[in-house]
Amino acid sequence: MKSTSTYWNPLSSTFIDKWEIIEGSEGKLSQITIAVDSETGDYTRLTKFLDGYSTEPFGQKSHDYPEEIFVVSGRLYDAAFQMWLESGYYASRPPGEVHGPFTADGDVIILEMSFPSQSKPYRQTLLKH
Repeated sequence: MKSTSTYWNPLSSTFIDKWEIIEGSEGKLSQITIAVDSETGDYTRLTKFLDGYSTEPFGQKSHDYPEEIFVVSGRLYDAAFQMWLESGYYASRPPGEVHGPFTADGDVIILEMSFPSQSKPYRQTLLKH
């Protein structure tokens, strides 16, 4: 079951210590998990890009599970789609869809909802039980 919580503001400076710096980003990319299902691995998190940061060193990404993203604030360039994603943009990515690398124009916050429980390997494991 996915974790729940009463209203709180993960963007408030009160919770700055809950944000994790993503290794290899020189402190310019961070994330905070705001809900997780410990049984399935499904999660919701916020990712923060600092102005000018590019994920080029990480290259393009894809996952074997679906994910949804929503641009909460800022502007981000997705090289795979050759387009700028502005505040309010949304995507529902199927498993295997290639995205990134990304470049931030100003500080950017992305809401991400990921569903590892819907990956083929996970479903096959469930069927064996």
